[in-house]
Amino acid sequence: MPTRRRAALVTLVSAVLTLGPPGLAAHALGTPGPAASADVYVAPGGDDHADGSARHPVRTLDRARDLVRARVAGLRADLTVHLAPGTYRRTGPLVLDARDSGANGHRVIWQGTGDSVISGGLRVAGWHRAPGRKGLWAAPAPRGLTDTRQLYVDGVRAQRARGAVPVTLTQTATGYTASSDALAHWKHPEDAEFVYTSGEALWNVERNGLGQWTEPRCPIASADGTTVTMAQPCWDNSNKRVEFPDIPGRTVSMVGPGRLTNGGKPSYVENAYELLDQPGEWYLDKSDHTVYYLPRKGEDLGRADVEAAAAEKLIDGRGTADAPVHDLTFRGIRFSYATWLTPSRPEGFSEIQAGYTITGDRGWATQGLCQYVPGGTCPFASWTKMPGNVSFAHDQRVEFTDDVFAHLGASGLELGAGSVDSSVRGSVFTDVSGNGLEIGGVDGQTPASGVRVTDNHLYGLPREYHGGVGILNGYTQHTTIAHNQIDHVAYSAISMGWGGWPDKIGDPATPNPSHDNVVRDNLVFDYMQLLDDGGGVYTQGLTGTSLTDGEKVTGNVIHDQWGLGKSVYTDNGCTYETVEGNVLYRASYANVASRHTDYRDGLGNNDPTLIKDNWWEEGTADGDNKGLVTSGNKIMTGLSDVPPDVLANAGLEPAYRHLLTLRVGGVSVPEAPARVGTSTAGADALYVTFNPTFADGGSPVTGYTARAYDPAGRQVAQQSVDAAEFKRDALLRIGGLPEGGGPFTVTVTASNDRGTSAPSLASAPLSPTAASALPAAPTSPKLRTAATAATLAWTPPTGTGDAKIVGYRVTVSDGRDPIAVTGRDVLVTQPSAKGMFRVIGGLKPGTAYTVTVAAVTAAGTSPAATVSGTTTAG
Repeated sequence: MPTRRRAALVTLVSAVLTLGPPGLAAHALGTPGPAASADVYVAPGGDDHADGSARHPVRTLDRARDLVRARVAGLRADLTVHLAPGTYRRTGPLVLDARDSGANGHRVIWQGTGDSVISGGLRVAGWHRAPGRKGLWAAPAPRGLTDTRQLYVDGVRAQRARGAVPVTLTQTATGYTASSDALAHWKHPEDAEFVYTSGEALWNVERNGLGQWTEPRCPIASADGTTVTMAQPCWDNSNKRVEFPDIPGRTVSMVGPGRLTNGGKPSYVENAYELLDQPGEWYLDKSDHTVYYLPRKGEDLGRADVEAAAAEKLIDGRGTADAPVHDLTFRGIRFSYATWLTPSRPEGFSEIQAGYTITGDRGWATQGLCQYVPGGTCPFASWTKMPGNVSFAHDQRVEFTDDVFAHLGASGLELGAGSVDSSVRGSVFTDVSGNGLEIGGVDGQTPASGVRVTDNHLYGLPREYHGGVGILNGYTQHTTIAHNQIDHVAYSAISMGWGGWPDKIGDPATPNPSHDNVVRDNLVFDYMQLLDDGGGVYTQGLTGTSLTDGEKVTGNVIHDQWGLGKSVYTDNGCTYETVEGNVLYRASYANVASRHTDYRDGLGNNDPTLIKDNWWEEGTADGDNKGLVTSGNKIMTGLSDVPPDVLANAGLEPAYRHLLTLRVGGVSVPEAPARVGTSTAGADALYVTFNPTFADGGSPVTGYTARAYDPAGRQVAQQSVDAAEFKRDALLRIGGLPEGGGPFTVTVTASNDRGTSAPSLASAPLSPTAASALPAAPTSPKLRTAATAATLAWTPPTGTGDAKIVGYRVTVSDGRDPIAVTGRDVLVTQPSAKGMFRVIGGLKPGTAYTVTVAAVTAAGTSPAATVSGTTTAG
């Protein structure tokens, strides 16, 4: 580099490091003080032969690490590695161990500017129009890119080419027999993988996974004629899970079914050249080293920054029990463009729960099955955790502050076995393929302890492995998860604990080292937007040895659940949990549940649980149900019933609320909606429901449009709905369909101020009919009363006639107008016959009321169920 240019670069780097650019790090850190002489400076345009001073920065993180190792022993102050703005590209992880730790009571600080990016991406350039395909562009794969699962255009994740399976499949022992040889004629059928989305079997939406909370994936090994052979061991691990011989249908894992449901039918197929048909889709042809992409409207590939995620780890902190990595801080850094290739290999993604999978040859027969099968590996339920693109194990006092984890292909950050007194604060997690943040594990290794996760914003995830969660906490001690905001997530927001499933067969939960964990003052909303059977805070297994050291879930505000589940879900074996002082509303099925028998003795009691002083809609009365204690909870009719300081205290603290406006990545159209289902709405109309997108493209979704198509593929009708209206009612009606026509399929698009998404995958075909049979009346009505409000609870009718329930009509004996009950829980509670509840406000103390509830369908209103009760004296 010429002397003048180098001097100019050094001057610029020094100025930036002194003043800091506007952004995440500058906001949080202010102006740094004088640098210690031991500090190391790094810049993308530096020189690894330089001395690492402010005037002569080095270029790579590895060289900076080596300089730190040479200087750390004699520390007399914190040593800072200053990262200038720009991109630090990695082909593999920056490996850190005990030698890279702080010393003499001082820390090593890796200090970014907010615009310092550690990237595992390779830039894709040389774009040109692909011959023979209108609108399709191609570019040579960059050197070193052998495979990837993620491509980003100007900071926006592109969709791997996907579509409906073009053949009918019949499951076999090794895969499928297809109705035609269409797959065998694809360029590379061995690149493709089948995706099995689960969730509730709502209307004509299929349940295809390994439990309502899962979305497993298995690659195709080969397609020869009509024989489709699936990759091993993924196929067997997803279809041969061991069942108890004397308990039909009960797997020894006790989590989900023993094989893929619905005859193994995939929901869709992904990653094939032949599926490139929507803007925003891409495909990597590994054999001819070519990347194909269909640009979205307004994208200019001649100018765009197109990044293919290549490295599988960005930072790998490899401490050991005897030599932990310790006293490190990572501040003001963006971690981006890493991938995870295991799901593309024969291992696939045979999901159990929350991104844990069954792996290895014959994993289905032994992995994590411990005492229940000969040769079972222990401890029970110790399956394989999804890795973190940034990961640490056996670390002490490692801090991540004011960082961004985005555009990542596995979990964002993993603080694994032996993490002690480490922390994550003031950071953003978004556009991550799997779990946002993972703490500890369930494999019997040293538990994490003293980890603090505070004031972070996690949203718009998981983008690929939709059974993942915002924060995954395994077996840990003294962990605090507080003041975070988690919103717009596909499944549960926070998942705690593990190993409680043996209570399904009358055995106690698996012993584990967890105790003294706290989940407090978090704000959670718009969760479970794709899958079901989860919660805002989900807990599994033993949480301590008593209510004193058991898990505390306190002061959280949790609202607007989309799928079937609970606000706070105490699942199998959840023992010694305290749920206190939370604000819980707009959930389906329950605010706090469920009750489970405590099998540690033969007394027939329930798992000891305290549910106290919450504001909720569930309305369960005070009592002690054999150790399940409910006390002092208040029925809320609206947020005005909750003290303002309780609401204001949940979520990000004032010093961190700037994270909510921090822009991460580019802005684009939303991701397409999912799981479109239809039901008859008369002779010429269909009701439509779907899972709205939780990835809005960086701009809020404003509306949705459903389009109906006849068997020839012609559009015959469409209907739009405002996003807020759809969130309230969870359905729209498409009328004007040709009577006697059909069957019709429906696709749905989402819109924001940048435009309209690609269409969803089509619904199953359905012909509308003039439904006439009414459902039976709802069952088991109950009125749970307070002084001025009551919770009406009921169970959906056992028979729904020839039209599906789209709402309920509630009448109150005080003469008020009937109350229309609509929403997603109206729809998702039907297949499982789960109970429902709604709050009735404006009642008078000490007054008797009679309430009726009837189901509403396209054919009319069902007979009503009636219940009476008297409000308390107040």
